[in-house]
Amino acid sequence: MREYPLEPSGPEMRAMSEAAMLVVEQFVNDLPEAPAKDLDGALELAEELREEAPEIGTSFESLLNTVAVSSQKAVNNSGPGFMAYIPGGGLYVSALADFLAAGFNRYVSLAAKAPALAQIEATVVRWLCDLFDYPPEARGVLTSGGSMANFSAVITARKAKLGENFSTGVLYTSEQSHASCAKAAYLAGFPRERIRMVPTDERLRMDADALTAMIEADRAAGLRPFMVTASAGTTNTGSVDPMARVGEVARAHDMWFHVDAAYGGPFRMTEYGRRLFQGIESADSITLDPHKAFFIPYGTGALIVREGFRLRAAHHVEADYLQDTDGLDEQIPSASEYGMELSRDFRGLRLWLPVKHHGLAAFRAALEEKLELTRYLYDELRTTPGFEVPLDPDLTAVPFRYLPERGNPDAFNRLLLERINDSKRVFLSSTLLDGHFIIRACIVSHRTHRDRVEEAVRIIRSAVQDLLALDAAAPWEQPVAR
Repeated sequence: MREYPLEPSGPEMRAMSEAAMLVVEQFVNDLPEAPAKDLDGALELAEELREEAPEIGTSFESLLNTVAVSSQKAVNNSGPGFMAYIPGGGLYVSALADFLAAGFNRYVSLAAKAPALAQIEATVVRWLCDLFDYPPEARGVLTSGGSMANFSAVITARKAKLGENFSTGVLYTSEQSHASCAKAAYLAGFPRERIRMVPTDERLRMDADALTAMIEADRAAGLRPFMVTASAGTTNTGSVDPMARVGEVARAHDMWFHVDAAYGGPFRMTEYGRRLFQGIESADSITLDPHKAFFIPYGTGALIVREGFRLRAAHHVEADYLQDTDGLDEQIPSASEYGMELSRDFRGLRLWLPVKHHGLAAFRAALEEKLELTRYLYDELRTTPGFEVPLDPDLTAVPFRYLPERGNPDAFNRLLLERINDSKRVFLSSTLLDGHFIIRACIVSHRTHRDRVEEAVRIIRSAVQDLLALDAAAPWEQPVAR
């Protein structure tokens, strides 16, 4: 046995790296034809992985095979057929960025420890601020995802508007908003009865008049409305709240205006997105998820704040063991001063490397393609007899259902979704709208192109016909109020 087995030699590192790269390269190349869902044997494999930590090591090649097989036995969220939820495509260049970041293993949370790398993160934050026309004094922080970004947004708003005594504070968000908006408020110390769900209009966008009425009622009751969160693309349907109007309401009542743009934010690079997101530039803070519509691997969210000092004021703490740290905040912001974490991974490289390598034009073109594909899917479904497509899409989510002539539509569409996903060529998800079971397709992956969406349409139509061809004892064949 080697004296220091945790320190492999140069040739050993090279052999492991080459073996890993070959596996990943093959995996990525196979994504277009890999099943959209392959869970056969997944639970049995998971059972095998319940084991005690070994005293003696295992060969790297054997472990690499275990990881590769485990990755295959999953829903293929990186493939072109994944149109469920809001996919994260996983750019290959970003995967290399993670390898480089972990390999160099530099500490970037304090700028003085790795100034150039800290500047890469600061540059990425500035790019995101520029996307929304934020002023030079804006600041931000890269988080693990949109949930943590929304949490830090609540903490920042609480500090700015309520100070230390926030027991009577009230927050407002749409009944269609992401669950993390309410969860963030609850974890930030606000009881559930202080979290208001604002009704939506017929297009499932926040009703600004209802918001105003709720704020005024709470003020009359002696409470302190302090924050409203609008959505730039809801997870359920992709609906975009009227941000200009919501922002006006927030300012009229001296409230913090936050926008959850985890899904839709990058679409502001497009001409359509700039029109759609009118008013977002006035937000006090914005949540983004680059691991969605910037296509990078999971693990990167962002919060940007118009008045950057407010983000720092809400997160900065003093510690004796940091007294010898040279402050560079005027030159290069330290990530630890603007977020929850002191120790964290070098997230900025995941976005910096692909943007520098590909250029924004490539991202813009990909997003424009997704918008076009969504319009195609919407038009194909709404013009097919029997289908109900309740919303003209704001972004790239298309909710739909089929209405059989007899029986229970919810039961039919549950079976329809199962049959669609059993094709293993596409993978869709479901939600509830007005209490009804709805199938939803969301086109975000950079690997999803016209051929796969056309195939999805064929699969959906064929699945309907297959179900309708069943005999009269079909599961949905039961009387239901229409």
